[in-house]
Amino acid sequence: MTEEKIPTIQIADASKYVGQTVKIGGWLRQKRGSGKIVFLQLRDGTAFFQGVVAKADVDPDVFERAKELKQESSLYVTGEIRKDDRSSFGYEMAVHDLQVIGESHDYPITPKEHGTEFLFDERHLYLRHLKPFATLKIRNTLIAATYEFFNDEGFIKMDAPILTGSAPEGTTELFETDYFGEPAYLSQTGQLYAEAGAMAFGKVFTFGPIFRAEKSKTRRHLTEFWMIEPEMAFMDQEQSLHLQERYIAYLIEKVLERNDQELDLLKRDKDRLKSYTKLPYPRISYDEAIELLQANDFDIKWGADFGSPEETFLANHFDQPVFVLNFPKAIKAFYMKRHPTRDDVVISADLLAPEGYGEIIGGSEREVDYEYLKEQIIKQGLSLDEYGWYLDLRKYGPVPHSGFGLGLERLVTFVTGEEHIREAIPFPRMTHRLRP
Repeated sequence: MTEEKIPTIQIADASKYVGQTVKIGGWLRQKRGSGKIVFLQLRDGTAFFQGVVAKADVDPDVFERAKELKQESSLYVTGEIRKDDRSSFGYEMAVHDLQVIGESHDYPITPKEHGTEFLFDERHLYLRHLKPFATLKIRNTLIAATYEFFNDEGFIKMDAPILTGSAPEGTTELFETDYFGEPAYLSQTGQLYAEAGAMAFGKVFTFGPIFRAEKSKTRRHLTEFWMIEPEMAFMDQEQSLHLQERYIAYLIEKVLERNDQELDLLKRDKDRLKSYTKLPYPRISYDEAIELLQANDFDIKWGADFGSPEETFLANHFDQPVFVLNFPKAIKAFYMKRHPTRDDVVISADLLAPEGYGEIIGGSEREVDYEYLKEQIIKQGLSLDEYGWYLDLRKYGPVPHSGFGLGLERLVTFVTGEEHIREAIPFPRMTHRLRP
């Protein structure tokens, strides 16, 4: 076969070309060998597999080039695809020829153990390695599946502004900037704008970067992350909970369907993930959660918010994602709807993930009473001028509506089994990390 007729393929498509001679462009991860054979561990951005260069089967200069290759050199390899039952990928290449595209010298991330801080200092290079590759491929599936799910459900994608003039969550933990002589803030949430969208389009979702200036150093916190925030007109909380659990189950199903190899690379328990697609998810009230925690020796009183130990216990108790319903009004946002029979709680729900991953969704039915909402804004010390447009949504044809927010990176850690949220985003931003 002439070189012009040799197909150029990607590693991920190797199974379609067994017994055929193909060409692949990629990079050298690692190599090993003896005097008669060199094993090249190759990657091309779609998958990882092995190229085998046998001295007896190639020209002497090809074998010498293979022996001299350095880690992360780029190259073209040409050879025959064959099955390889010993590898998790299942295929390899018997290399006939190779061409070096770009040499690599003194690549800093060697096969030895490296500390976490070093790896994140070199994040621009660490992205090439197995763990971040697999994690971020799964992240991509979750993003794609999110659009698929909401498009199929009749939602409109709406982009909320990143620069705002106020604090939607009513906190001081904001990144402030100068906006032509007046203060502006990086957005904490797209929710309030999504509510305006729901009054125009019925069902909308925002999906964008969110910024929180919390000086938190836990494994669950980033200062910049991505949020999916749907808002639905004419939908009560019960309908919203059904949508939320179907959404999570759908995302997990798509990862199981599309990321089998990546889950294997991360050693994720796929049977356990599959169990999280069984619906409905269990539900308990905040009151019941407090009683359950107290019965299991947690020192927590009614009215307190849950921390990581409490969330972990509750979700692991059910061994499923679990909804905790109707939190105390004092610890929730001003826009949440009052409970119809109790003045001390709001119609809200957090979805807690098992295995120690905690809250992945927070949501509520939204308050629609103009005067009550105005009163809550004043109580929070917020500006009526800044929130006038939001109050307008309760003046001109208000309807029952609900919404929720899902942190993408928290979901990624849960689905992949990663321990720290910094692994779940290409370039994490934390209190001590702004580079690379």
